[in-house]
Amino acid sequence: MNHLKLLNIVFALSIITIGYNVIEGLISVYFGIDDEALSLLGFGSDSFVEVISGIGIAHMVLRMKKSDVENKDKFERQALRITGTGFYILTAGIILGAIFSLIEKTSPETTMPGLIISGISILTMFFLMRYKLSIGKKLNSNAIIADANCTKSCLYLSIVLLVSSGLYELFKIGYIDTLGSLGIAWFTFSEGKEAFEKVKNNKLSCCCNSDCDN
Repeated sequence: MNHLKLLNIVFALSIITIGYNVIEGLISVYFGIDDEALSLLGFGSDSFVEVISGIGIAHMVLRMKKSDVENKDKFERQALRITGTGFYILTAGIILGAIFSLIEKTSPETTMPGLIISGISILTMFFLMRYKLSIGKKLNSNAIIADANCTKSCLYLSIVLLVSSGLYELFKIGYIDTLGSLGIAWFTFSEGKEAFEKVKNNKLSCCCNSDCDN
């Protein structure tokens, strides 16, 4: 398969990622509010911030189709700044929500939607991660490999949601959902920090937490 066809596949995957995050975010936020499930609400809000990041990736791939690129352009840097700010705001919101939940001793009606959504998300993110990684290696593109590795964050978030939702359904202890939301807050803070680090590092290279050193 030639270079252009591989880039077309990567672009299609980026559009799928954006579309999936929009749908996932809408459904998660709806059920998070309806069932008062803080972890699911935080997870859904994260999906919307991921959409901004996905738009930046799609833009980058379009540039790669036209010519070889080594640095982020103004649009991509701005998308990263907005993404980073969004993650920081989301982190603060989740923490405040967790504090309110502990004070008021609120608990979700059910976390079954979280179980279902997280299960679907784990399968979807694993597929996207492996496919992007495979194409990135074929193209010898650090930027695409970095995008694939960064999908791990979404995968880890889904696992946190799955575990917290599952434990709550088993034991019906309210603070389990709150702890799950704080786990999601930790990941959103890490993603925000990572986004701003990428702005500073203008090269299109792998910079995804521990993957930066690999």
